[in-house]
Amino acid sequence: MNNLLRIIFSRMILVGLSLLIQLAVLIIIILRFGNYFIYFYTFCLIISVIAVLWIINNNNNPAYKITWLVLILLFPIFGGLFYLMFGGNRSSKRMRAKNRMVEEKTRNSLKQTNDILTQLQAIDPQIAKQAIFLTASSDYPVYQHTSTEYFALGEDQFGSMLDALNRAEHYIFLEYFIVEEGLMWDSILEILVAKAASGVDVRMIYDDIGCVLTLPHHYERKLQSLGIKCKVFNPFTPVLSARLNNRDHRKIVIIDGHTAYTGGTNLADEYINAKVKYGHWKDTAIKICGEAAWSFTVMFLTFWDYLSNETVIVEVEDYNNYRPYVYHNEQFENDGFVLPYADSPLDDESTAKIAYLNIINGAKKYVYITTPYLILDNELTVGLCAAAKSGVDVRIITPHIPDKWYVFGVTRANYPILLRSGVKIYEYTPGFMHSKCAIADDEVAIIGSINLDYRSLYLHFECAAWLYQTNSIADIKNDFDQTLAVSQLVTLEECSNRPWYTVIGYSILRLFAPLM
Repeated sequence: MNNLLRIIFSRMILVGLSLLIQLAVLIIIILRFGNYFIYFYTFCLIISVIAVLWIINNNNNPAYKITWLVLILLFPIFGGLFYLMFGGNRSSKRMRAKNRMVEEKTRNSLKQTNDILTQLQAIDPQIAKQAIFLTASSDYPVYQHTSTEYFALGEDQFGSMLDALNRAEHYIFLEYFIVEEGLMWDSILEILVAKAASGVDVRMIYDDIGCVLTLPHHYERKLQSLGIKCKVFNPFTPVLSARLNNRDHRKIVIIDGHTAYTGGTNLADEYINAKVKYGHWKDTAIKICGEAAWSFTVMFLTFWDYLSNETVIVEVEDYNNYRPYVYHNEQFENDGFVLPYADSPLDDESTAKIAYLNIINGAKKYVYITTPYLILDNELTVGLCAAAKSGVDVRIITPHIPDKWYVFGVTRANYPILLRSGVKIYEYTPGFMHSKCAIADDEVAIIGSINLDYRSLYLHFECAAWLYQTNSIADIKNDFDQTLAVSQLVTLEECSNRPWYTVIGYSILRLFAPLM
């Protein structure tokens, strides 16, 4: 009986009922307007025309525009209203003001050392351009005096994180999209509580929509009662709104400013294969020790301020209090070049997408990619096809067991055009591929939280690390080769022999891909 009551009064059930009530109210209003149909129709048509003009003249991705134009064409009465409620990436003046505060704090806290860019220019001007773009687009510099360690599985990262968290002396910052009670989170939480009790500054940011099915409502209150400072991004309210589009998809752990982790792994048991959800869960992550970890520290602190009610810029000296306490170059291996960076939906920059495109377009021999979702816009499709047609060995590994059937359908719908151009696509047969990684020519790689889909590239807050000539790149390449050995090659013949109804279904899903 208790379990039944818990289910009935669970957060999702209550939210679902609230949304259904709102839809019912809308339907009733529409029916009531039936007596004034001509006026209602004219009003909605005007709204739809205005929405079409706005869509055509804004700076959104063309595929995103086409999807909404088709929806308005199919539903001329309600299409414009739907767009006003759910479309685009609208943000208030207050949000824009707070984002400008973040940008200014980031610029003031992070300075590029010119001699590093000069070294990159001397080694490879094309690679230097990639770093210069990321620095100009995201305000994050490229570093040396940093060591990196690659983790081929979430469980490998988990063991390393527990050890690093136990060594924390001054502060621990965590920022995650999904957190779920279980072996992984409970083990971490035990350490966080003990560290907070000993005087360590422990802070947590989590995305409320990402955790709506995994954490109790107002879980931040529990963390605060345990001595952990906590902020929730975009608290989920059961109101039909476009605010649901923006999510904090980052995965970051920072310890004392000198050690940071990022990658695809969230804080839930399936990510470390302690719970089987979609077969074997394949994820990857990177540990960064040294100067580059400071960028992740600033990334976290600026977002922490963004989530506060402050819109006035605080002096940067506040951040200097969090400078790494162990910050001597000789203590960190000079392991190539490392550039952590963030991407925001509020800055009108396509940082994440262009970073991927730069690796694809700059590849001379090969470019290998792992991604859970292959939902590409035109630029990425053209880039991958052009690279393959130019003789570059382009290989992509996607899941064989999906987490969302409709997203998997769009992923498979993108196969034929890539295969015809010579791109090789594989599906990870043991289970679900959640890794977000790209590597080219044994020299340059990106690893982080950024999927190859519209949400990650345009609507989410994301992060990643750009690596050049680091020791971890060899490990990334070796892991890709080993993963390839247990993945099955997708053939063009296989795609051509799909049943007609599957082809039609995939085509419809692909049309609405920007909304997924």
